[in-house]
Amino acid sequence: MDLKTQWDFFASWMRARFADSDRGATMVEYALMVALIAVVCIAAVSLIGNNANTKFSTVGNSIGGAS
Repeated sequence: MDLKTQWDFFASWMRARFADSDRGATMVEYALMVALIAVVCIAAVSLIGNNANTKFSTVGNSIGGAS
């Protein structure tokens, strides 16, 4: 193979290997989605936990006051 053929082969290999690769961007997008879902889940559990605690306290007080 002459130098021009080797260069063409190398250049096409580099373009195929590194050009138009969206793998990094896709991983970042998925990481952001997972982080957002985690924040929403934590907020929902906190809100539901506080409401459930209040409800259980109310029920416990009414049962304790009835005896």
